[in-house]
Amino acid sequence: MTPADLSRTVLHAVRRAVDEDALRAPVPARVRVERTRPGGSGDYACAVALQLAGPAALPALEVARILRERVAAEPGVGRVEITGPGFLSFTLDAPAAGDRAVLAAVREQGLAYGHGDALRDEIHQFHHAREVRSAVTAQTVRRLLTAQGARVRTTCAEPPDPDWVRLGVTVDAHGTPPVPLTGIRPVPAGATAGELLERLGPDAARWGLLRAAGHDRAALGPELLVQGEANPLFRVRYAHARARALTRGAAALGFTAEAAPYGESPAAPAAHGTCHAEPAAQAAKAANAANAANTEPAATTAHAAAARPLLDLIADHPGVLLAGARHRAPDRVARQLEAVAHAFFDFHDSCPPLPAGDEKPSAAHRARLAIAEAAGTVLAGGLSLLGIRAPEHL
Repeated sequence: MTPADLSRTVLHAVRRAVDEDALRAPVPARVRVERTRPGGSGDYACAVALQLAGPAALPALEVARILRERVAAEPGVGRVEITGPGFLSFTLDAPAAGDRAVLAAVREQGLAYGHGDALRDEIHQFHHAREVRSAVTAQTVRRLLTAQGARVRTTCAEPPDPDWVRLGVTVDAHGTPPVPLTGIRPVPAGATAGELLERLGPDAARWGLLRAAGHDRAALGPELLVQGEANPLFRVRYAHARARALTRGAAALGFTAEAAPYGESPAAPAAHGTCHAEPAAQAAKAANAANAANTEPAATTAHAAAARPLLDLIADHPGVLLAGARHRAPDRVARQLEAVAHAFFDFHDSCPPLPAGDEKPSAAHRARLAIAEAAGTVLAGGLSLLGIRAPEHL
């Protein structure tokens, strides 16, 4: 179950409680769930009971109890607890099942993973100055909102710069609107589209214009062209290209991805599929725990630990896209892609998806490949929303 699935599940529980007259309150348009903070209980938490307590004329703890019994019965939810003044804390079913569901969703939806219809009832009209950063930001916000089902129209105060087309920017109209519209006003770039295109090209220019929050100055220097880890754009695109190369390499070795659950994959000998980057002390501890429980060896435990940050980021991706659309903040998407790329390389380096030397492809390799491919899809989809190409070769 993804965070978006859990949000819909809680919202459905609220609707059921209202329909059954157990709760007399307006049904919110959405329910926000967040990962539990360190030291908290469960995997996710939400404050919907506190939100509904006033309109329902009930204590928040009572509202929480009404919702708990309805959410706890839903598939994918392992346990629901009430904490503090009325927070609901959710522990999902076995992570392996949730991970498989996330990877299956990425595989089925492809570049549209994270798109949805949460904003289908919204209509937005944006207006911006004849300035390149404003134009690129408005056009990208439009992409993000459209991907969530909203209808969007953008206009410019003056005739658009002809060079904007080379940056993928178009506007619906220009001139002074008859009524005030929502303005898109980031800190100006300090250069024209033509100047940026000449210095950086379209992809690096768009990344530089979008990576910083709108209230911050955009970094538009030659560092955007550096082919190295210090350049976040290069790292994101290289992670995508590497993920695609892994798929080609696996095909050459005669195997494909399989989203096997971590912690349930067949035990592999230490020479086959071992995650070799785990510290020795941690590996020994994992091995002892596995032997004591008569389960699989430390390689699988390390495998799961190395995959967890990347799997969590992939699962959170739909929520990041929705938040980026709601807050008109493409920079959130850019930062998400940087985090996915970083987690991808950590995972890739500690648990290589391809066998090395005389190794034979194992269930562990197939499972790792499934995660790597999902990461590549998330990176390509996110770059597409930012209007940036995701080449398969770098």
